[in-house]
Amino acid sequence: MRKGVSGVVILVLLTLMISACSNGNNAASTNAGASQTPAETQQPAASEPKDGGSLIIGVASDPVVLNPNYAGDRVSLTIDQALYAPLFQVNNGEKTFYLAESLTPSEDNLTYTLKLKDGLTWHDGEKLTADDIVFTIDSILDEKQNSFLRANFLIGDQAIKAVKVDDLTVDFQLPQVSPAFEATLVQVFPIPKHIFENETDIEKSTKNASPVGSGPFKFKEYKAGEYLTLERFDNYFGGKPHLDSVTYRIAKDTNAANLALQNGEINVQYLDPKDVATIQATNNFEILPYSEGRLAYLMFNANSDTGALAKKEVRQALSLALSRDELIQTAYTSSEYADPAKSFLTPDALYFTNEVTSFDNDAAKAKELLASAGESNLKLRYIVQSGNKAQEAISLYVQQKLKAVGVEVELQNMDSSAWVQKFIDLKSTDYELALTGYIMGYDPDAYRILFTTDSSSNYSHYSNSEVDKLMNDGAGEADPAKRAEIYKKAQELVAEDAPIYPIAYTKTVVAVSKNYGGIDEAVLKPVVIFEDLSKIYQK
Repeated sequence: MRKGVSGVVILVLLTLMISACSNGNNAASTNAGASQTPAETQQPAASEPKDGGSLIIGVASDPVVLNPNYAGDRVSLTIDQALYAPLFQVNNGEKTFYLAESLTPSEDNLTYTLKLKDGLTWHDGEKLTADDIVFTIDSILDEKQNSFLRANFLIGDQAIKAVKVDDLTVDFQLPQVSPAFEATLVQVFPIPKHIFENETDIEKSTKNASPVGSGPFKFKEYKAGEYLTLERFDNYFGGKPHLDSVTYRIAKDTNAANLALQNGEINVQYLDPKDVATIQATNNFEILPYSEGRLAYLMFNANSDTGALAKKEVRQALSLALSRDELIQTAYTSSEYADPAKSFLTPDALYFTNEVTSFDNDAAKAKELLASAGESNLKLRYIVQSGNKAQEAISLYVQQKLKAVGVEVELQNMDSSAWVQKFIDLKSTDYELALTGYIMGYDPDAYRILFTTDSSSNYSHYSNSEVDKLMNDGAGEADPAKRAEIYKKAQELVAEDAPIYPIAYTKTVVAVSKNYGGIDEAVLKPVVIFEDLSKIYQK
C-alpha cells in the first residue's frame, strides 16, 4: 500500500490483521493505500511494457497462511495480494473496482448491492460468482471458522448478511446504518466455495498449501525457509500480467537480504532507514519512502504467566521509563522516517488525535509506580526478531532503560518465522514484551479487533468494558460529531490504560530495481507493497 495514504482496513494485523513488526511481519490491515487513478482509467506507461521475465521480492519470513480470511502477517498478506483479487480498493477516497463492477447503497443505507464483473474465473478455471462471495462472508461470520475478520462484520453484535440475488449480484443487509461498512467490505478477498465448502477448519485446511485464487498470479511452488513462486495467470480479468513469474525469497537476516539485493538476487525489498544510503549508493534502485499509516509500538502481554503486566500501574511505569524521541533516533535514525506517537489510532484515521495522556521519560515516577504496584525485582522476557536491525536496537535500548528503574529484561532472540508464530498465538504466556506494529486504515472501527475484550487480534489481552462499549457504539453511530466524541474518548481511555507503548507513526522505505517499469501503475500500497502486480514489467 504505497503512494500517499488514504485507505482502508484489513488487518491485521495485521491485520490485519493484524500486526506488523518494525518494517517486518505483522500487519493488521492491508488495504490502506492510495493510488492516483482507478485501475481501469490509468494511463499507459511512457515506454511500451514488455512481456516476460520474473520479479524477486525479498520477504522477512515464511508466510503463516495463504488464505485472506486468516492472513494477518505482512508476508502472508503480501503474497495473498498477488494470489487473490479484492472486490475493490479505496485510494485517495475513490474506489478502484477489481472483482466488483459496482457497489450501490440503498436510500436508507441499510442495503448495499454489489455487482460482480461478468466472466470471472478462479485459477483452476471454475467460474467466480455471487455464491463465492456469500460463502466467503458466511465463513468469516462462522464462529467455528475463527476468522479474525469476524468482529468487523458485526454491528451492535448483529451480523451483516450477504444474500445472493443472481449469479453476479449480492445484497449486503445491515442490521443498522454503519459508516464503517465500506471500509469493512474492502477487506474482503473472496475464497472459492468449490474448494472450501466442506472444510470444517478452513484456517488449518491442507488446501491452503496449494491455494486457488483469482489474482494476477497463481501458485506454483513453495520451499519452506527458501522461496515461494507464483506464475502468471493468463485469464486474469484485469489483463494478462506482463511478468512470467513472481518469487518471494525468504531472507530472514537483514544483512544477508541487503547483500542479495545489491547482487541482483532480489529486485524489491523493504529497507531499514539505516541501510538507505548504502543501497542508494549503488545507483541501481529507486528508493521509495512513503507513509503506510502505520503505528510501531511496544506491546505489553497482560496474559503472561507472571501476571505482572495485567496491572495498569506496571504498564504505565514501564512506559515512563522509556523515551519516544530516543527510541525514534535509535531505530529510525531521524524524525524523517518517524513521528512520535501517543494514540492507538494513526494520523490517517478518522477522528485521530495525538492529544491524549502520555507516559514518557520519567524514571523517578516509574520507580514510584512500580513500588505502589508492589513490584520489586521484576523480571520480564522480551521476544526479538534476530536479524531485524530496528528490533535489535530497540530491544537493547529497552533493556538498558528498564534496568535503570530496577526491571531486569531477558532478550529472547528468534528467527522471524518463529517470532510471528509466537506473537500471533493468543495463548502464548511465556513472554511479556514485543516490538510490533499495525496498519489498520482510515476507519477507526477496524481497530476494534485489537482493543476489545477477547477479540481476535487482541494480542496484548487488553480489557476495559467501557472501551468495549465505545468501540461497539462507534461502529454503528451515523452522526459524525457523535462518532468523533466516541473515538476521542476511546483514544484517551486506551492511552490511560497503557496496554501498549506507542512509539512512532513510521514511514516505510522500499527499494525497487531500476530494471522494472510499471511501478506507478501497480500502485504502492501499505503492507503488500503493490496493489496490482500485473502492471509491473521487466525492461
